[in-house]
Amino acid sequence: MRPKEYLDRKIETATAKETAALQQGLLASQLDYLFARSEFYREKCRTAGLRRKDFRALRDLARFPFTTKEELRASQAAHPPLGSHIAANWHDVIRVHSSTGTTGKPSFVGITRRDAKVWTRLTARSFYTQGLRRTDVVVHAAGLTLFVAGLTSKDAIESVGAVFVPLGTGASEKALTIIPLLGVNAMHCTPSYAAYFADFVCRAGMDPQELGLKKLFCGAEPGAGIPAIRAKLEQDWGARVTEGLGNADMAPIIFSECPEQSGMHFNGPDAVVVEIIDPQSNDPQPGESLPLEAGVTGELVYTSLQRECVPLLRFRTRDRVQVLGTSCACGRTGFKLRCIGRTDDMLIVLGVNVFPSAVKDVVSSFHPATTGEIQIVLDTPGPGVAPPLKVIAECCGEPAASAGLKLAIERKIKAALGVPASVELQGAGTLPRFEMKGQLVRRAYENKAAVSAEAQS
Repeated sequence: MRPKEYLDRKIETATAKETAALQQGLLASQLDYLFARSEFYREKCRTAGLRRKDFRALRDLARFPFTTKEELRASQAAHPPLGSHIAANWHDVIRVHSSTGTTGKPSFVGITRRDAKVWTRLTARSFYTQGLRRTDVVVHAAGLTLFVAGLTSKDAIESVGAVFVPLGTGASEKALTIIPLLGVNAMHCTPSYAAYFADFVCRAGMDPQELGLKKLFCGAEPGAGIPAIRAKLEQDWGARVTEGLGNADMAPIIFSECPEQSGMHFNGPDAVVVEIIDPQSNDPQPGESLPLEAGVTGELVYTSLQRECVPLLRFRTRDRVQVLGTSCACGRTGFKLRCIGRTDDMLIVLGVNVFPSAVKDVVSSFHPATTGEIQIVLDTPGPGVAPPLKVIAECCGEPAASAGLKLAIERKIKAALGVPASVELQGAGTLPRFEMKGQLVRRAYENKAAVSAEAQS
């Protein structure tokens, strides 16, 4: 058994009773702050018929309404730059991050000095859980600018005492040079980039394992926790792959996987209250949360506990997760989960919910006959998809001579996911690669509309 090591032992090994008492006290203070400082939540709670005194115990949180991303966008549009849900003075804001959603319009998130301190400690705790130590040299192959997990990861990794190498994105050629020169042994990136960079190294005539990376800290998208994808990354790099999960509006990394690799632990009971709800809950009405026990599946909901700038109450993340367990050999007591996908990425085929990452897992399981790269082609806007589900997959042999592989993949998709699929095989390297988040869905109908509009003009 590995030695049990923690960055914050008291928090990471707290009992359920200790955690509940801590969160109840912190949430009471956060609600005092919200009702006093947030115009957005004063009005939201008034409309719902709720007052501050309606919260007396942690279970009372379920009485409060959800907050949605759409509400936050509307709040910022009406009250720029940070919306009416800002609860700090603007002159106390020290940094602004942003995320870009499906509309392409940035959504801003501000932090105060205290917020930054809380984020840094929570993120450091998450990296430490994944195995980061002060002896590591970490290349950060992800965004460093407005990306919430950029500068915060820098602060967190440095706070542990490790060396932080700010490579950023689009610098694979440079990475090939500096990793061996600096003795880099760890990389923080998306699983898509870990796969992309392995291919890049191979095309340069090298074996990825020659670079000496032993730890891959992955996040920002599902993938690193999917067995077939993880297995290929570990085989390519000869490294241990762990994953983390966060949220741009709440905190950069809230869950992360310990070296047991049996799911991502909840690392932030002193910063966030986590609920899991039925994704079909009506917005923005309040609803009961599901029990945090093995096998439960639903949507993550976050509530801030120590946030000054833009604290959120029951924020719907749209992340679909499954609880894997509530105990671990590492000794941490935070429940463990894996991310299945985004509820807004979910497709419905013949009434069955299908996540693109699950299709990728099935195709990846055929490695080395496949590369694991896929695209799902949509001819019409989802989530409803007329059967069969159209899947393009890369094979490592000649596509024309791989009829048996095509049939085997179609059969396994049907058996594993319960939906019929039509698989088109293409040669290795033909599908696009991504240095940040992978794009597993190709919306062919958008291209058709663009061509039609151009023809009419």
